[in-house]
Amino acid sequence: MTFPFRLEPLGVEHDRSLFRCGEDALDRYFQTQVTQDIRRRIANCFVAVETVTNNIAAYYTIAAASIPLVDLPPDETKRLPRYPTVPAVRIGRLAVDQRFQGHGLGGALLADAATRTLKADAAAFTLLVDAKNDQAVAFYQRFGFRILASQPRTLFLPLATALKIFSREGEG
Repeated sequence: MTFPFRLEPLGVEHDRSLFRCGEDALDRYFQTQVTQDIRRRIANCFVAVETVTNNIAAYYTIAAASIPLVDLPPDETKRLPRYPTVPAVRIGRLAVDQRFQGHGLGGALLADAATRTLKADAAAFTLLVDAKNDQAVAFYQRFGFRILASQPRTLFLPLATALKIFSREGEG
């Protein structure tokens, strides 16, 4: 079976007006604010586009970030240099249109974000996400993200772990 979507940077050719994920704040951001964030170099946005219809099925944003070393659990920090912060990439928003939910697009977007981050010239140790609710926390935990003790809705996934997780999924 072929993947009926292509993943690409958001561009002017994409119609965002029909996107509805069921979370008003995520819909509103995507329809009204994301291009401003891209233009200001606050975030980059990538979309999954259904190849047959050219409808946007999902999107995510990424931006540079850092995390205080003391916020990571000891098992993660024991091999890291003692810098005050560790470089990270934050997945700021991730949403799947209601018409396309339940087809594995969320996981595909996470894999794409990890792959783009690993290929980037700027180094990063981990992916970060800020989950909106308990359902989102559970979603990210299914992909190996761990909760930061100091911020229960912020989760992290070291890129070395992401590489292993998403490589296995691509094999199956």
